[in-house]
Amino acid sequence: MAIGTRDALIKTAEGLIRTKGYAAFSYADLAKTVGISKPTIHHHFPAKEDLGTAIVEAYIDRVRRDFDRIEAENGGVIARLEAFFTMFRKSTESGFLPLCGALAAEMSALPAGLQKMTKRFFDIQLKWLSGIIEQGIGRGEIPLGCGARQKAFMLLSLLEGSSFIDWATKDGDVIDDGIIRLIIEGT
Repeated sequence: MAIGTRDALIKTAEGLIRTKGYAAFSYADLAKTVGISKPTIHHHFPAKEDLGTAIVEAYIDRVRRDFDRIEAENGGVIARLEAFFTMFRKSTESGFLPLCGALAAEMSALPAGLQKMTKRFFDIQLKWLSGIIEQGIGRGEIPLGCGARQKAFMLLSLLEGSSFIDWATKDGDVIDDGIIRLIIEGT
């Protein structure tokens, strides 16, 4: 099935944000990459903020579907967390920053609506991670330690930060399983 113009714009602009940054690309860049005119972009997204909003909404929908898939395919809490970590690894291996982190790095330059969506996106990830960790604590798979929300914050911080370091250094394999396990198990 052929991808429509609107979806092609969202997909391409997401890639530009995750490799160059929100402020670093223009509609002219996007038009050239997709092979359409700037007025066509404005027809779909009158303002860059409209495009950014559509990108984040589409990404949040994808991530929520990924969360559902992870929970359906992985019975154990540790396996669910590892599947979440794999999402970051695949993104990093493909040369992309996490969308949420890429936007957060430019928070002061983002329109107010995108700032709110970026915060919402972090909240969604932290809530899901906290829920998975709480399940693990309840099942005895994860020691109580500092609490589910704090562990979720540490894990997401590690994944986002590691992605940035890998993106900048191109070292590869920066997301370390040992450190992740240390946070999860508290040992």
